[in-house]
Amino acid sequence: MTHSEVTIQIAPHSLPSIPCWMGEVAAFAQALSHVGILQSIQDQVRFARVRFGQYDLIDFVVVLLGYTISGEPTLQAFYERLSPFAEAFMALFGRDQLPHRSTLSRFLAALDEATVEALRTLFLKDLLARCPFSSPGELGDRTGASWLVMDVDGTRATARQRALPHGETLPAPHRRFDEVCAPGYLGRKRGEVVRTRTVVVQAHTHQFLATFGGAGNGDYRGELLRAIQVISSYASRLAFPLPQVLLRLDGLYGDGAPLFDVVGAGLAVIARSRDSSLLALEAVKQGLARSPAHVSTHPESGMSRTLYDCPAVPLTPTGPSVRLVVATHAAADSAPPVGVERDGSVYELFVTTLASPAFLASDVLDLYLHRGSFETVLADEDSEQDSDRWYSHTPWGQEFGQILAQWEAVRGTETRNLRLELGQKLSSSQLHITEFAQALTQERPVASQPPPAVEAAPAPPVEYGPPQWARPSWTSGFAGSAFTLQADGTLRCPADRPLYPQERRPERDGSLRVLYAARIGHCRHCPLREQCQESTQSVKPRRVSAVFWPLQPVLPEASAPLPAPPQALPLLPLLWKDWPRCGIRRTWLKLIRSETVGLRTGPPAAAVAPPPPVVLTRAQRAHWRLSWAQRLARNARSLDASALTVTLHGLPTTFAQSFGFDLLPGA
Repeated sequence: MTHSEVTIQIAPHSLPSIPCWMGEVAAFAQALSHVGILQSIQDQVRFARVRFGQYDLIDFVVVLLGYTISGEPTLQAFYERLSPFAEAFMALFGRDQLPHRSTLSRFLAALDEATVEALRTLFLKDLLARCPFSSPGELGDRTGASWLVMDVDGTRATARQRALPHGETLPAPHRRFDEVCAPGYLGRKRGEVVRTRTVVVQAHTHQFLATFGGAGNGDYRGELLRAIQVISSYASRLAFPLPQVLLRLDGLYGDGAPLFDVVGAGLAVIARSRDSSLLALEAVKQGLARSPAHVSTHPESGMSRTLYDCPAVPLTPTGPSVRLVVATHAAADSAPPVGVERDGSVYELFVTTLASPAFLASDVLDLYLHRGSFETVLADEDSEQDSDRWYSHTPWGQEFGQILAQWEAVRGTETRNLRLELGQKLSSSQLHITEFAQALTQERPVASQPPPAVEAAPAPPVEYGPPQWARPSWTSGFAGSAFTLQADGTLRCPADRPLYPQERRPERDGSLRVLYAARIGHCRHCPLREQCQESTQSVKPRRVSAVFWPLQPVLPEASAPLPAPPQALPLLPLLWKDWPRCGIRRTWLKLIRSETVGLRTGPPAAAVAPPPPVVLTRAQRAHWRLSWAQRLARNARSLDASALTVTLHGLPTTFAQSFGFDLLPGA
């Protein structure tokens, strides 16, 4: 029963409420127009097909973008919610009529490979052209070098198919998913057929770099080769050394051939190997016979793994050699889900090209098992836009829709990537720095490791004098004497940045040569780079070489051990630098979907004159083919259409200036 002063009325006329996602669609439309993406799609992604009426490719692109932004469960639900505002929705993108759902389905079914690849190329070009973050992030190893981590892995969308009777009197069954799906590995998902989507994720900014789909399990090796090309282009655009780009791969790529492709491309890799025959190699047997390098215990599950480090194991009979970390633990009563069981122990194999002491054996294991990017990013994607949803029953139509979904994902992204950019402009976030592993002076001994044998007469340590710096090179950059030696064994450059020791080489004459190197992230934006390296285009950091001479003369003896450094240089902590994963997008979504959106239609721009009589040209009468410009103009919004004003509340002035929004008078 209501209060006597409260009156509830019913109005017979309909007045639909504006969808909560309409404000975000308007913001995306302005951002895409401001940076020129809509124009680039019109000019570079072209597709001509009959039975589309007056519509062009850009009309279907804006519908799919709106569908992804909205988060509606089905395309039918999206159309029903959009129906009262269809004219305003298309006007945001400069178009006139909304294509019907059946027309969109015919368009996706007719798409070809050339059109999809043109959209994929434009997506990567746009990603490389702009980045919402001031730094791509990095992983700092124990010697101070910088690494860029990439994740390449696949996700699966399953389709349920009802059982159909078979018989001579029945026609052959027709399945809608025959072209886009096939039987394959289902994982933990229920279904009869599956489609695999291989995704490339930048682990520090959580951006999608590429997506490749295939029926069933897909062509995982071919998709890996395409992913390597994308990653190489990305690293080249950032001027980041390719050997310091680290790929994390799961057991799907654990055979010799895919790993050979990665190593042959010059990339670093961490992968779980599924080739148990490596345990039979002599180098691995010798490594397992030695004392373990580390005992790793997971802080939550309590699982304890004993790690054995094999530094040089041939990946194939003809090479190359890689580092193999073997993790063992006691076998349970049931068969192990991962690894191979032998003599009551389970062996897990991890292949990497990361060398020691930059990465210890425990660091390799932690980096592989670290759920810092791929799984969490896909979980966010599923909750925000569900990019594994079905757009079409044809492979190229499905691929077209998923590329657009990830594009939105790249910038804030262009759905997801676009949300990152818009969210970063709305409230700038700071780079997170996490101590992934603590600093060490030497590898910690494990409990099961026997004590080292005591030598009867250890050689006295060699003391070294001050460093002798290399002479200036022909490039006339800063000489080695301009770099100050610090107490912790590092150098300080004239720009007050650290240089860390990379190599220590005992020479035949008894001297010790130490090679120091800076971080490429410090050199890339250094104001003194041109004076230091004589070039701002170099992809390598500054290096300095120093020679330490012993204070006491060392007699050259064939059996004498190599001289030791003046002191044991400490191993730096492992630092993981990345940007917030969820906060940026959640802040954006919380604001844009809670503020009021105003839609106001004004009078026509000019007086509407009666339409002139239709006069056909010879080309129209003969049904000649239309040019690309004529096709695009058929559904363009007319110049004399009513003016549409969309008001978005709650966005700051700086955000409006970043993407060319008009400010409300008096704001």
